[in-house]
Amino acid sequence: MAPLVPVLSAPPAGAVPAAGPPTASSPPARNALERYVKQKPRWKRCEADTPAVLQCATIKVPLDYRVPGGKRIDLAISRIKSTAPGKRHGVLLSNPGGPGGQGIDTPLDMRKNLPKAVRQKYDLIGMDPRGVGRSSPVSCGMKPEDENWLRPYKEEAFAKDVAWARDVADKCRAKAGDRLPHITTRNTARDMDLLRAILGETKISFLGYSYGTYLGAVYTQLFPGRADRFVLDSAVDPKRAWRGMIQWWAEGAEPAFDRWTEWAAERSETYKLGATPKQVERTLWKLVAQADEKPIDVGGQLTTGDDIRSGLRSLVFTPEWATDEVVLLKRAAAGRPTSARKFAAFAGSAGSGRPGGAEVPSDNARASFFAVVCGDNSAAWSRDPERYRQDAIADKKRYPLFGDMASSIKPCAFWDKSAEPVTKVNNRVGSLVVQNEWDSQTPLPSGQALHAALRGSKMVTVRGGEGHGVYPNGNVCTDGAVNEYLLTGKLPAKDVICRATPKSNEEARKDRKRDALPGSPLPDRAPDRF
Repeated sequence: MAPLVPVLSAPPAGAVPAAGPPTASSPPARNALERYVKQKPRWKRCEADTPAVLQCATIKVPLDYRVPGGKRIDLAISRIKSTAPGKRHGVLLSNPGGPGGQGIDTPLDMRKNLPKAVRQKYDLIGMDPRGVGRSSPVSCGMKPEDENWLRPYKEEAFAKDVAWARDVADKCRAKAGDRLPHITTRNTARDMDLLRAILGETKISFLGYSYGTYLGAVYTQLFPGRADRFVLDSAVDPKRAWRGMIQWWAEGAEPAFDRWTEWAAERSETYKLGATPKQVERTLWKLVAQADEKPIDVGGQLTTGDDIRSGLRSLVFTPEWATDEVVLLKRAAAGRPTSARKFAAFAGSAGSGRPGGAEVPSDNARASFFAVVCGDNSAAWSRDPERYRQDAIADKKRYPLFGDMASSIKPCAFWDKSAEPVTKVNNRVGSLVVQNEWDSQTPLPSGQALHAALRGSKMVTVRGGEGHGVYPNGNVCTDGAVNEYLLTGKLPAKDVICRATPKSNEEARKDRKRDALPGSPLPDRAPDRF
């Protein structure tokens, strides 16, 4: 069967009306898209220092799918071919999260981590999403200090923060204003479908982490007949994209904080942070107050109260690690010698993502992140700075760890209006949602919300599971459910409840320690992204 040409099915809900630019169903647009499908990727070894099994190529995609005969941009793709062509089922594309996460190396991660039987079933496919990495990367010309975007609310500094947010939006508009409206999840989903057609496949399978779950869900909404086996790991609530998802970071941290204080109190003889949860809580807030008064010197690194709140927000999802860090912080606050290396989690933002080579602008990960979270749904972002001030004040009271940082002003307040309406996800396409109970970036209710929106999905919940990103983690229950689906295409008969194991949570803890540096492995788990 010939591959279906992308974007030529009946216009999905929310499509651009006929009165606007030419639609993809018009004859000229159809002909232009058919020319894109005829591309033949010129596969070659990606880099001299990468394994020869990983092949890379570059294809062209329309900047604006409403005008496919117009400007084109590059899309960098990669593959590792099936290790057993006779058992091959199709292609398995992966997205590591972000928005702004580079995906060229994900086939190597899948080759390393997926079981042999799954690797034999698929050609493993990666891509840098449009605007990211080697796919015509966008830049706003931001300086490093501009990228510090999760700012605590301070009454005396708010006017300066508003000016910063406006300045970043202006820089992005001036540097990449012709492209930013088209760096969206909907267009990346269209790129996925064009790639599917170029590869000669009638359907595509997908393994998406974090932001990748939203990308996968949007694909199933736009192209329901072309989605094969979709695994959506650590899921985004589509109704809260994107301001509401950032606010989830604050809301979701409070139950984890309570769990942590109970855990530390039960081990008070070992850690001496307090014999009751309230005592542990008081110990922490005394440290925050002390650091607010005078930053705590940790091996030459000055740590503020805001640094502590920001760092602890993700730490509390792994109680043992949070406790170890607070004990060391308490030691530093008492003037006892400590090493700054142990405090990476309290050092502020982890950076903007993986380096991408000399051809990738230094601010590309953050610029592409803003393009999506601001441009996917501009209606989610108020244009009134006062709204952000009031929300930050209220949410700091409701969610003391992170509420003000999540809700205060962002460059999205000054972004241009979205080129298309937000995608409403409400289809019956079969998919498998996989979710840890204790996830700092996409809390459990977020995963449950995507499961409810994808009415044909089943969900695997890992009770007691810690960390962002589940599959694979060595847990027989979770890995078994995902492997079975990828191998057979059969979803579980009903939702699955698994129990975390010490080994699976230990693996998550190792990954969380790598979060302190950019370039974490699949999935891309930077603590200020999805």
